[in-house]
Amino acid sequence: MTPVHPLGYRVNEMPKKKQAPAAKPSSEGTKPVGRETARAPKKPGHVVAAAAKPSAPSAKAPSAAKAAPPAKAPPEEPAEAVELREPARPARRATAETMATRQRDISVSEFFTKNRHLLGFDNPAKSLLTTVKEAVDNSLDACEEAGILPDLRVEIHEVQAPGSKGEKGEKTNPNAPIRYRVSVEDNGPGIVKPQIPKIFAKLLYGSKFHRLKQSRGQQGIGISAAGLYGQLTTGKPVTIVSKTGKGRPAFRIELRIDTKRNQPDVVSDETVEWDKDHGTKVEIELVALYRGGRTSVDAYLEQTAVANPHLALHYVSPKGETMDFPRVSDALPREAQEIKPHPHGVELGMLLSMLRDSPGKKVKQVLMDDFSRVTSSVADTICAMAKVSAKAFAASVDHEGAERLHKALGEVKLMAPSASSVVPIGEELLVEGLKRRFKNAFYVSTTRPPSVYRGNPFVVEVGLAYGGDLPLEEPAEIMRFANRVPLQYQPKACAISESIYDTNWKAYGLTQPRGSLPVGPLAIVVHLASVWVPFTSEAKEAVAHYDELMREMKLAVQECGRKLGAHLRAAERAASEHKRLGLFQRYIPEVSAALGSILGSPADKIEQAFTNALPNFVKLAELEDKGNGGGEGGEGGGAGGAPSDPPPPPSSMASMDSQPPPPPAGGGKGKKKRAEQLNLI
Repeated sequence: MTPVHPLGYRVNEMPKKKQAPAAKPSSEGTKPVGRETARAPKKPGHVVAAAAKPSAPSAKAPSAAKAAPPAKAPPEEPAEAVELREPARPARRATAETMATRQRDISVSEFFTKNRHLLGFDNPAKSLLTTVKEAVDNSLDACEEAGILPDLRVEIHEVQAPGSKGEKGEKTNPNAPIRYRVSVEDNGPGIVKPQIPKIFAKLLYGSKFHRLKQSRGQQGIGISAAGLYGQLTTGKPVTIVSKTGKGRPAFRIELRIDTKRNQPDVVSDETVEWDKDHGTKVEIELVALYRGGRTSVDAYLEQTAVANPHLALHYVSPKGETMDFPRVSDALPREAQEIKPHPHGVELGMLLSMLRDSPGKKVKQVLMDDFSRVTSSVADTICAMAKVSAKAFAASVDHEGAERLHKALGEVKLMAPSASSVVPIGEELLVEGLKRRFKNAFYVSTTRPPSVYRGNPFVVEVGLAYGGDLPLEEPAEIMRFANRVPLQYQPKACAISESIYDTNWKAYGLTQPRGSLPVGPLAIVVHLASVWVPFTSEAKEAVAHYDELMREMKLAVQECGRKLGAHLRAAERAASEHKRLGLFQRYIPEVSAALGSILGSPADKIEQAFTNALPNFVKLAELEDKGNGGGEGGEGGGAGGAPSDPPPPPSSMASMDSQPPPPPAGGGKGKKKRAEQLNLI
């Protein structure tokens, strides 16, 4: 077997050569003649033979050579020869020219066909929720933008169960996936016919991406992606019925998406009769899974009703159950106003694009026209700080000048962007929304002042519901909203959840394990309203962790927590006073009878004196307030341990035959006077 060199080269064994006779030593020196004293360096690919050993000196050599010291023999070299060869190079698989022929454009539809999990279509259950959510969000946006109070009807029907009969009567595979037909109908303004194919069958097409204005949709992907998922899983087209006004025709269009071109493909187009004055109806058939729980369609619609008190919703579940959420407010949210980008939120690349896209404009004019809160004097200040002429043409500014302008935009002092582009729910309406979901509880809410992150205005709102029908020994229920849209997935990756976890709920009278949610009959609602919500992915499931957002969320949660803590402490005091009153009422008759027998006075007269003196020892007024319900937005008693049956008020505050005590020294502000002694005779 051929041995292998440690470096990977082959080692060939060579036969040993006969030793050549050594040359006779010269009489003039001790070194043998004919022997090489130096060796050539070894090179790869060369064969180096082993050197022969020198023989013993000849007997006929002169005597001088015998007297000379023997020469030192070189070390013996191995008898093997090493052959070093270069490794074989791999054959070329492709050239730059052949690789160039394979390059081509990738359609957006093709990309999301392979990466549909990025849009929220991870699994069948989540796909059903995402489809309903995208359709409902579009309907609400359309109604609010047109100034119409929304009336929505959501229906989900199971069209094919495992083992059921197909359309032609054949029995389907028992292991086949379940198909559902989702139908969402609204009373919005409708959609003009030429726009229907592009809105529902073209990804990245919409009217909300390029404007800084609060809306539920942002990217122009959602409803088209839902139709694409239904097309991939069932092969069925999306069906749309739309009507733009009374007396106008209603159009029924079936669409598919050409994924290679990201263009709509109209399957059918017809005019139909529809009994609505205006509105849109979308039907999508898809492979999905219906189930309950925190991430179900039912929970999503319930939370949508909480954040949208002006919504009237009728829902039919796959099981045939109906849920109605009547409208609790006839006031539409005010219309959000579109704003320009704020200088503190612009990036260098965006600034360069704005300068390049403004031919014929001066730098000062671009700053004043394309940014918010930039006046003439502020524009002059920015140009002076950047050492850029205010009268220079914007397109002529080089990269270094743009960098100086960008730095000056971030350093100049400016007013915060206008909050007219953000429409919060409002404290009162948030409480009304909580009442739709949680009955007979204590409610509290707060709305923070507008703030800014990266130049984008935002508002944080928080609402709490305590008591009522909420479970006593379970962690608090969290409802997260972004622009009135519920967020049901990835709670641990969301900044909203982290702000709740980081709050010390023990300071407000609740139990909270380390690093967990508070335990008790509590529901927490956090709403983030902004012109651009920083989601962590295209699926819009969690809010990113910006420091400005985290600070405002935590301050809002703490403010509601303080109000809840004050309510719980007041309820605890009321319960203590109620217990104290019960003790007095229990023993007053017995004490009155004993004193009556001792003093010889009527027992009922003494008992009446004790009863009249009770307000001096028990805070009956506080008991009545807490028993009738209280707190901000509170309704119904019983929350936090308040008594449900308050004691009857006393008939008189004066004790029989007794004089009121003098006022205490120092004023005693806010404290009731106590009778020092009762005159019972």
